[in-house]
Amino acid sequence: MPRRKKLSLDTFMEGLARRNPGETEFHQAVCEVARIIIPYAQDKPHYIDAQILERITEPDRTLSFRVAWQDDGGNIRVNRGFRIQFSNAIGPYKGGLRFHRDLNLSVLKFLGFEQIFKNSLTTLPLGAGKGGADFNPKGKSDGEVMRFCQAFMTELYHHLGPEMDIPAGDIGVGAREISYLFGQYKRLTRQFNGVLTGKSLEFGGSHIRKEATGYGCAYLLKQALNHRHDSLDGKTCLVSGSGNVALYCAQKLTALGARVVTLSDSSGFIHDPEGLNAEKLAFVMDLKFHRRGKLGEYVKKFGGTFHPDQKPWGVPCQLALPCATQNEIDGDDARTLIKNGCIAIAEGANMPVTSKGYDVIKRAKILYLPGKAANAGGVAVSGLEMSQNSTRLYWSAEEMDHRLENIMEKIHLQCLNHGSENGYVDYVRGANIAGFIKVADAMLAYGVL
Repeated sequence: MPRRKKLSLDTFMEGLARRNPGETEFHQAVCEVARIIIPYAQDKPHYIDAQILERITEPDRTLSFRVAWQDDGGNIRVNRGFRIQFSNAIGPYKGGLRFHRDLNLSVLKFLGFEQIFKNSLTTLPLGAGKGGADFNPKGKSDGEVMRFCQAFMTELYHHLGPEMDIPAGDIGVGAREISYLFGQYKRLTRQFNGVLTGKSLEFGGSHIRKEATGYGCAYLLKQALNHRHDSLDGKTCLVSGSGNVALYCAQKLTALGARVVTLSDSSGFIHDPEGLNAEKLAFVMDLKFHRRGKLGEYVKKFGGTFHPDQKPWGVPCQLALPCATQNEIDGDDARTLIKNGCIAIAEGANMPVTSKGYDVIKRAKILYLPGKAANAGGVAVSGLEMSQNSTRLYWSAEEMDHRLENIMEKIHLQCLNHGSENGYVDYVRGANIAGFIKVADAMLAYGVL
């Protein structure tokens, strides 16, 4: 094989942007990985010559399809469905389905690309995919959501299978949606298998699946602080978001001794200086999961302050955990956090820090745990759900929590192994390199595919 010239970041990104025009979120996610992997791979010609990075940034296939359904008023509605099957180098495609009105290919490709490294870090045999639809479940009746999910699965099921592609939930896709999707899959295939994860316990689900992403984020932060001879005990934490990731992360942080003082939603954020406790979290879970209300109701019951249309990053803290959505911490937010005493940021969401925000954090050398490591707990427990489905065995909540903490510890050790230098741990570098090596070596073993 002829030797290639050295690969440069600028040349690589120019080619990627030319092939994927206008997909800014995807460009951002790839650049964050490429600026670490390209220097790492320069003295490893087997990766450069085989064009591993070029191949790993191109999905195996991109599926787009029409979803036609009928609302309660008898009106015909049309949405667009997607599935990005990004890589099955180390296992079947695995990744969530997201229902959101603004969903597009750029967002899905960034999420699917991140999933490659996240799934690799879990040490489980999981490939990477992502999918969903530009459907907004908010305000829809159960009947409308059911009909949409059935129409969506009627097209998607051709591409799924327990050894091929196993979706899970994501934003807008919770237990209700997974149940409707699985029921339609079962109707169409006449098979009862582990083709979806995040199912209800009654038909093959796993304990702590809905808690897993938030719990895992708290566990990794705990382990990283312990490595620095520090702890969560008494630390003031800012958490953004009020979905599964945010609320269960707040729950676990509180159980581990931290003081969570903020949550947010699309209307703004609450600040409770006394900190959340079990009663307050139970109220918010009922508010968001069942009554689908706004966080402003919290202060009417428990006090504190509500800040409409604002983000929580101006509140002084030691720890920040963005658990809402992508690009919610920009350069100014990062500078404010650091100025106000923040010593660590752990990403519960996918890519919640912008490129400029990351540059500020990197220069300050505070503890920073990227999403591909910190929020890998969700897919880890999905992988364990797949194992339980295959063996027809089910583990207790305590056993699952123990297994999750062990997986997060393995992720932490991988980050230490590849990110430690001169007494400082660059968790971004560690996570990217560790995730890359496993997938890249598998791709080399297969030859040119």
